Amino acid sequence: MSLFRPKFWKIPEITEAERQRLPALAAELEQRLQTVAARFPQAAFASSLAVEDMVITDAICRLKLPLRIITLNTGKLNPETEALIAATEARYQTRLEVFAPDKEAAAAFEREFGVTAMYDSVELRRRCCHIRKIEPLNRALKNAPAWLTGQRRSQSDTRSELNFEELDRSRNIAKFNPIFDWEENDVWAYAEAYGVPLNELYHQGYPSIGCEPCTRPVKEGENIRAGRWWWESKDSKECGLHK
Repeated sequence: MSLFRPKFWKIPEITEAERQRLPALAAELEQRLQTVAARFPQAAFASSLAVEDMVITDAICRLKLPLRIITLNTGKLNPETEALIAATEARYQTRLEVFAPDKEAAAAFEREFGVTAMYDSVELRRRCCHIRKIEPLNRALKNAPAWLTGQRRSQSDTRSELNFEELDRSRNIAKFNPIFDWEENDVWAYAEAYGVPLNELYHQGYPSIGCEPCTRPVKEGENIRAGRWWWESKDSKECGLHK
């Protein structure tokens, strides 16, 4: 019997140099968020509750900016992720706007294709994502003047061209990525310095967290999004929220 046990991803250790550069990054983030709030009061920040999004949530709440914070409960989240919603509301004394999928649409999909249909083809996985993520997000953004995300360029090849401000052509509204140019350790340095509440799955080897059936821990040295839709090629690893 093999005694080999793979080593899994761990929260990065922050260097002193990274701590030293954090104040400038945090100040720039605050300025970016203030700019968005001034141009588009009630713009919606779509939080996945990932560490990047918790950083932005912290800054929005500290500055008491007039930005909505929305999140999606897909009905397939890990218990640790669901628990973070309540923990976030308690920490910041605010209410997150939680949007869920249409129950009948989600049930009909599973009746027709099965509860594990996401593994059968990219098309079926994306249909599941559409029901559980895209349609609820569309409802959440229906009257939003603009929206914000926690995406970063270095997260994946599909995000390498991100900018601070983009045009969401499907909705014809502005879209902002306020930490688009941050590196992974910048995010963790902020989380450490500001005591940001985090998903417990980060301590179990999950650097990128989505729905429970579509997320697994990542081995040490793998890309941080390798555990998302791990059975697919890297070129298909997006749910469609950002297309």
